[in-house]
Amino acid sequence: MPQVAAGGDAGCYCCEQVHPGEVNTMSLMISVSGIRGIVGQTMTPQLAVDIGCAFAAYVHSGSVVLACDSRPSGPMIRAAVLAGLLSGGCKVVDLGIVSTPGAALMVNELGAGGGIVITASHNPTSWNGIKFLTRHGTAPPKDQADDIIALYRSRNFAPVSVEKVGSFTCDDSTHRRHVDKVLGIIDAQAVAKKRFRVVLDSVCGAGGAGGRMLLEALGCEVTYLHEEPSGRFPHPPEPLAENLGELCEAVSDSKADVGFAQDPDADRLAIVDETGCYIGEEYTLALAARQTFGRRPGSAVANLSTSRMIDAVAQRAGGTCVVHRSAVGEANVVEAMKRHNCVIGGEGNGGVIDPRVVYVRDSLVAMALALQLMADEGSPLSRIVSEIPRYHMVKQKFTCDRERINAVLAAVKKEFADEKLNDADGVRIDWPMGWVHVRGSNTEPIMRVIAEADSPAATEEIIGRIRGLVDRV
Repeated sequence: MPQVAAGGDAGCYCCEQVHPGEVNTMSLMISVSGIRGIVGQTMTPQLAVDIGCAFAAYVHSGSVVLACDSRPSGPMIRAAVLAGLLSGGCKVVDLGIVSTPGAALMVNELGAGGGIVITASHNPTSWNGIKFLTRHGTAPPKDQADDIIALYRSRNFAPVSVEKVGSFTCDDSTHRRHVDKVLGIIDAQAVAKKRFRVVLDSVCGAGGAGGRMLLEALGCEVTYLHEEPSGRFPHPPEPLAENLGELCEAVSDSKADVGFAQDPDADRLAIVDETGCYIGEEYTLALAARQTFGRRPGSAVANLSTSRMIDAVAQRAGGTCVVHRSAVGEANVVEAMKRHNCVIGGEGNGGVIDPRVVYVRDSLVAMALALQLMADEGSPLSRIVSEIPRYHMVKQKFTCDRERINAVLAAVKKEFADEKLNDADGVRIDWPMGWVHVRGSNTEPIMRVIAEADSPAATEEIIGRIRGLVDRV
């Protein structure tokens, strides 16, 4: 399944210093996904202190979980955020280098008022970012993200007096608690009996320790690639086919049953089958849904940019298995999951959400469900994948400022007014043979066009029609 470009994002507030028709890597990206910037340019200690102060005001000087991925700039940004939180009177629990889902779980485990994770997800090492977590251990929905950003912009905060300065403690139990929670949602003994051979590429990110703990608890024979959390990424950190040649070769050479690739904060997972073939991030959610529906029929949520494979999996499962669609962005998926009381959800970027663990995309959950599926069905992964309808997907992006994005979306709605439209997030158009989703990115000054159809020719035709509209606008 070709993927020209990828990456998830959610509602955007600003992309500062961007000029029409140009992607400016000096930009500071502020969205419901958090804040990202270039270290030493737009992501600075002063910015991090101010964000810490704003978040302290948001949680009313309550308790806050603080974590970071493995980037070399992490200690600097974390220290600055910590200073802001303490100056706002917060009780801070520092988790150290842990995954984003692990940090989210700890918000719930410790009853914290919220959390902050220092991470730029799949961005290169030169970037860093600040993600927010609500008191429920979830990405903040737009209204709450609005409140945090408004506090930052208005500087409606002030240092507390010396008597009220916050406190600071450390907690190193995240990996164990997270793994225990994941083991609780599967039949760990049945998986362990299979003695699966696994290759895990943690890209020197935050997921290596938890990944090792989980796979060894499941009795797997594991080959580890880039486990050390140095943050010096050995290859581009987004888990796409072009970045995972080493993993594919290692799976083939070691005759492993499966290969797993995490992103730096370990909330996304890509999978390689036993032949050394990269099957793609889009399959991660479909496989997780297949396992879940087989044992716990129910509803699922996927965002508007996610493959129809999950719909095919639900249809095959029958009964009450229904897929609902949400706007792009983890918070939107979670809100829809709660509304429909779903058993599984996620996004086509390799993010799987199981509410029994935490309402955050989780690579450990995705690994556990994939191994459970392989154990349940007693088949090689390639055979399981072959039973899921295969579509041709293309993901493209065009440099585009906000004004032009709005003009393109208006043109798309007018051009396809008589078709089945969904404008909850950009515009999605569905036909019997395929679909296309056109939307502005929420973390970059670009437009994303994602199309999927039964054949490459049909997909290219869809993309061509949209590109023609983009060119005209």
